[in-house]
Order: sequence, then C-alpha cells, then structure tokens
Amino acid sequence: MKNLLLALTATTALSSPLFAQDLEKDELTFGFIKLTDMAPLAVAYEQGYFLDEGLFVTLEAQANWKVLLDGVIGGQLDGAHMLAGQPLAATIGYGTEAHIITPFSMDLNGNGITVSNAVWEEMKPNIPTNADGLPQHPISASALAPVVEKYRSEGKPFNMGMVFPVSTHNYELRYWLAAGGLEPGYYSPENVTGQIGAEVLLSVTPPPQMPATLEAGTIYGYCVGEPWNQAAVFKGIGVPVITDYELWKNNPEKVFGITAEFAEENPNTTKAVVKALIRAAMWLDENDNANRMEAVQMLSQPEYVGADAEVIANSMTGTFEYEKGDKREVPDFNVFFRYNATYPFYSDAVWYLTQMRRWGQIPEAKPDAWYDEIARSVYKPEIYLEAARALVDEGLADEADFPWDSDGYKDATPAEDVIDGIPYDGKQPNAYLESLPIGLKGEQKVIGNEIQG
Repeated sequence: MKNLLLALTATTALSSPLFAQDLEKDELTFGFIKLTDMAPLAVAYEQGYFLDEGLFVTLEAQANWKVLLDGVIGGQLDGAHMLAGQPLAATIGYGTEAHIITPFSMDLNGNGITVSNAVWEEMKPNIPTNADGLPQHPISASALAPVVEKYRSEGKPFNMGMVFPVSTHNYELRYWLAAGGLEPGYYSPENVTGQIGAEVLLSVTPPPQMPATLEAGTIYGYCVGEPWNQAAVFKGIGVPVITDYELWKNNPEKVFGITAEFAEENPNTTKAVVKALIRAAMWLDENDNANRMEAVQMLSQPEYVGADAEVIANSMTGTFEYEKGDKREVPDFNVFFRYNATYPFYSDAVWYLTQMRRWGQIPEAKPDAWYDEIARSVYKPEIYLEAARALVDEGLADEADFPWDSDGYKDATPAEDVIDGIPYDGKQPNAYLESLPIGLKGEQKVIGNEIQG
C-alpha cells in the first residue's frame, strides 16, 4: 500500500519547487534497528518529507547492528540509523574498516539501565529514599556493588547485556559501573571480549531480545534504548534504575550514517536526505512534543518498532516508569531537535573516541590532535548546515534554530550534568581521560590480563 501511495503522489511531488537541483540517486534504501530513536526515519517517510525532496525511500529493519553496518558498507543499504560509535570505529579500523560519515545526529538521551527484579530487591537496602518512600534518583552503581560482590563470592559471574561493543549503551553502562566503583573490564588487540579484569561481565544482546534474555536469567541487567526498558516494567520482570539523561544530561545518541563515497558521489541526494530528516526531527519536538502520540502510533506499527503503543508512549511522551506505579516526569528523555540535537558536533565524536581509548578498544595513547582529526573526518556539520540553510531559504525552518557560528565543539559539559561529577571538554580529551578514576590513562596499555604503564 505504501509503495502504491508513493507512486500516486509522485507526479504532485515532482512538480514541487523543492526540486530545483538534480538528484544523483532518488531511490534509496535505509536500514534501522527496532528502537524508538529510529523515529526521524519513520516520520520523514510517513509525513512525506522524503517525497518532498524527490526521494523514494524504502525503510528496512535489520537483524542486528553488525548486519546493518555491513549493509551500508556493502551498498545493500544507502544509509542507516546507526550507533554513534559505528562510523568512528569503522573509520579508525576497529572491527570492519570503512570510511563512514555522519551528516546528521538523530537524537539525545533515550537509553536506560535495567536490572532484574531479584537484583533490584538486593539493591534497594543500599538506596536512599525520598519522603514518599520512593527511591532517590539518580541511583549510583555503588548500590549495585555489594550485590556484585555477593554473587562473585558465591561463584556466580555477574552478567549484564549491552547492544554492541561500540554502542553508546556499552559506554554508558561502563560509565555508570565505573562511577560506582565497579570494574567493567578492558579490551586488548588479542582479547576483544571486553572482560579483562572485569567485576561485571558485559556481553552483546540485540535490543529486542533484552527482556527475554533477562527473564531467562542469562543476564542480570542491561543497558538498552527504548522501548526495551519500559517493556521490562510492563512484563513485570525488571526495574530500570537510571536513564542516560540522569547519567549525562543531554548526551548524544544515534546518528545517520552513510559511506564517504556515497556522500561524494551523491552530494545533492545527501543534502536532500538531511533536509528531510531535519524536518522530521523538528516535527517530533515542535509545540512541546505535541506530535509525540502520533509518532507513537507510527512506531508501534510492526514494520517499525512493533511494540505496544502503550509501552512506547511510556517514555516517548515525557514520562518514564521505573517501577510499576513509579512514573516520573522526564520531558527530555527523548530529544530529537531541541538543544541542537541534530547537529553533528565534533565534541560528541571525541567523547566516543575517549571511551574507546578508556577501555582499550584504542590500544595506544593518541594526542589531542588525533581525536580532533578523526572527529572531523567522520562528523560533517558542513553538510548539515547546507541542508539547514536550504530549509530556512524555503521557509521550512527558522534561522535561529541552527548553530551557524559553531566551531563544532559544544561548551564543556559541567560537573553537575554528569553522575560522577566529572566535567567533559571535547577539546581536551587526554586531560579528560586523566580525570576519570577507572580506565586507561596516558601511555597505559592492556598487556595480557594486566594494565601496564
């Protein structure tokens, strides 16, 4: 039906004044994983923003993040909803090597860390409560530390899930654990499990499988995007203990990734895609999230996220439910356009690179200039601003909504916006790494099972 509608509207769309430039390629296939934050792609499709740009787009759900990345590299997909770490890792040759770029950041926040009901009951005595008897948030991983120690003393490894080795979820879960004094483990060129010296063993589970894996007892907790934390609450199998908004206020999340070759060969098409995605992001956040319930209905369709609308709405519409009945206001849990969410900041790229270095995925020390160079090779604000300028000129966006004069670096994240009270300045990556109590610093390397240097 959707393809028929595309065909029926093609004549009207192609007569639009928006088609002043020639598109090098107008039939495109984009990949995504079934998560709430793929929303800009769904909205750009359903609201006709791709069609407005002369683009005939097919959206295809992918089985996992590796399949998705391989599809973009191999050309089966023209672009995709990606983990922010994927273009960076591919470009520096960690895992599959390829030059992937991002001209568009898809969202801020949107993740949570969930533990099983049994672990939650063991954590609760370590968590202070509010006057109403409910747990005080944010909850530190220090409340989990005695539970981990108990399991380890009983000979039970404490297993937790994350979605991919270079995912935000891996780095956020590691950040939370380390901020609470727990060792999440290291990578080395010879051992890519990430479990060297770990007190908590992290492993990969695809997002939609997280609740079932938790229920089976294979893992005791996980970090994932929505709706898979709220799904645990609805199923009565787990309790989200912290959102990434509480971990690091307005942290960067997914990106839209394409190969550098695609962008070079299809500059007009690339700009048109970014224009459509910016419009989708604007629609998602406009009028204080007034369109979110409509977006929820879109995402609940089986071809997109396929979870119950009620579950998706629990976080998508400005609230977040921790335990059954403990629903709190979190208006910025999902941000798609506010706070320059769609601008691909170099400082966001640098943070991901620091976490790769912190845990040994980048095995050797790099100078600050290297972090800046890699960030600039992957994040492309110049493409973004060209698309934004076209939207402003067409009367479809406001001049004031874009950071025209940015040098690509956000102001330093203040200490009060991060759970461990450690500020982050993207222009000083090595100083930042030195400031983190747990993790590789300076010339340190992981040799065998030890940190040396």
